[in-house]
Order: sequence, then C-alpha cells, then structure tokens
Amino acid sequence: MSRPVSRVLTLLELLQAGGVRTVAELAERLGVAERTVRRYVDHLVDLDVPVESVRGRYGGYRLAPGHRMPPLMLSDDEALAVLLGLVAGRRTGITAAAGTAGETAAAKVRRVLPERLRHRLDAVLDSLTFTAAPAGSAAPEAAVLLPVADAVRHHRPLAIRYTGGRGGSGERTVYPYGLVAHAGRWYVTGRDLSVGADRTFRLDRIDGARVLPGTFEPPPGPGPAERVLTALATAPYRHEVTVRVRGTAEEIRALLPGSVAVVADTDGEGEGGGGGWCRVEIRAERLDWLPGLLASLDRPFVVERPDELRGLVADLAGRLMDAARGTPPPRD
Repeated sequence: MSRPVSRVLTLLELLQAGGVRTVAELAERLGVAERTVRRYVDHLVDLDVPVESVRGRYGGYRLAPGHRMPPLMLSDDEALAVLLGLVAGRRTGITAAAGTAGETAAAKVRRVLPERLRHRLDAVLDSLTFTAAPAGSAAPEAAVLLPVADAVRHHRPLAIRYTGGRGGSGERTVYPYGLVAHAGRWYVTGRDLSVGADRTFRLDRIDGARVLPGTFEPPPGPGPAERVLTALATAPYRHEVTVRVRGTAEEIRALLPGSVAVVADTDGEGEGGGGGWCRVEIRAERLDWLPGLLASLDRPFVVERPDELRGLVADLAGRLMDAARGTPPPRD
C-alpha cells in the first residue's frame, strides 16, 4: 500500500474515533502539512465518505451521517470483538438479522483480516465450545426491528401485521413499551388497542411494522422485561399449579425463573406454622417435572392445586426414601 493511501486510511480511522479533530492535530498525527490534510479529506469526500468541516475556534473535521456506511477501520481487538459477537449472536439466536446477513457480514470482515489475525480468530473458534444447543432461528427482520425500536424510543403508536401462535393473523395497533430479548427470541410488549389490554408479541411473527403519527405516555409499573417474563409464565397451559413455599418472594424468585413462575408474598401462614410464606403460580403442559423442581428449592412447601401433583410429589418422596435406604426398586 502506498504511503499516501495508507495515510488517507489512517485519517479515516482517526475521524471514526469520534468528535471534532483539528487540522493541526490531524497533521501532527499523520506527519504531514495542514494543506496535505485538506487534500486527504478531499480524497475521502470523493469516496463518498461524509466528512464534515466544522468552523470556529475549535473547528476542524468530523464524520457526519451519510447515505451509506463508509469503510470501517478496525483495530485487531475490535475486529475480533465484531466477529466473535456475530458468532455468539448467531449461536444464541440474538443476532437481529434473518437469513444470511450475519454470515455475509462475518465473511466480509474475515476477508480483509491480516493472516496473523485470521489465525488467531480460527484458534479461538476451533477451541470454543458452547454449553447450550444452538437456538432456533427466530431472529427478527431488520424491516420489523428498526421501526419497532423507533416507536418504543419515541413513544409512538405502531401498526403491525401479526400472526398468532394458533395461526390467526390480522392488523394490530400497539402502544409499544419496550423491546426484550429472551431465550433466543425477541419480544415487544405494549398496549394492544384492539383488545384494550397489555400484550406481548414475538417479533419473528410480525410480518410488517409501521410507525404511526402521535405519541403516548408509557404507564408506570413493571419494566418491559418483567412484563414479558410474567406474560410467558401466565400463558395458557394445560395445568394451573399453585404452591405455597416457605420464604420471601425475593428469595423464591432467585430460585425460580420469572418465565416459569409468578411469585407473590402472602399474609397467611403455611402448613406447620411459622411465617414468611409466599404463593407460587406455575402454568405447565406436564406435571412430571414439577416434583423435582419443588424438591430442588430445599424449602417447606404445600401443594394447593392440582391434586394430581400431590400424588407425583409423594411418588418422588417414596423413590428418594428407597434410594436413601438402598432398597432396590420392585421388579415388574
């Protein structure tokens, strides 16, 4: 690479660091005359890089918003951070880009990496193991995510075309409270004006989103994350379980995910006397996993409903007693 070209790219890197850079500062950093700095700026402008001149005592040059993204100058650590972020985002399902956008972005960065840096990255990726299975593909389209985020930030109404879990679809007008990423999926929580109630929508089920005129005032109360977790925990399932557990609501919430259980303090006492009990409500399609979950709390608990769960808890208690005594299970 010729020296002038290298200096033009160095100038771009300096400007991408942000803020206004004086001509004198840039000349000193590049080791050239101030007139040469102005010529390098003209080269960047000819390449459609949006360099803006700032007048005044503390004037100089800075990057301005442009109609397209200019070339990025990344340090070794920054390039590794970008690529590892894309890999981790794709693995966990959090990457906000459907299809191959994440893969093509990573390929473009890898293509221009120096060989030594590419070897470092390959060493990291080859030695990296994830403890969780890859998340399903539920990344939202950018054409959906961006207007939803804009409506959330500016408290604007939002029109969406939504397909529900049972297949029904239609137009909705929503006052969006916030965006939430949970377990590899993106959600927007807000007021659904068509039914006059708060709802949670999955972004991968939104076919189109459009910001509407006007504004609204977000209500006080729980934040968007808590609203989404509560909505997931209270979604319709086959079984509605209620259990009283010894401990404060804060203690039990630390043991049970918010997307699984709704925990609330109670004024009354649980079985066996003593205070400090709370009520736990769980919705579940199956009950067989709940006895082990309740036992793992290592706290006194009382099953209020359903009766079937009491029998499953008793069966687990019997198997644990047999295991403690070393009694072999009965043969069929």
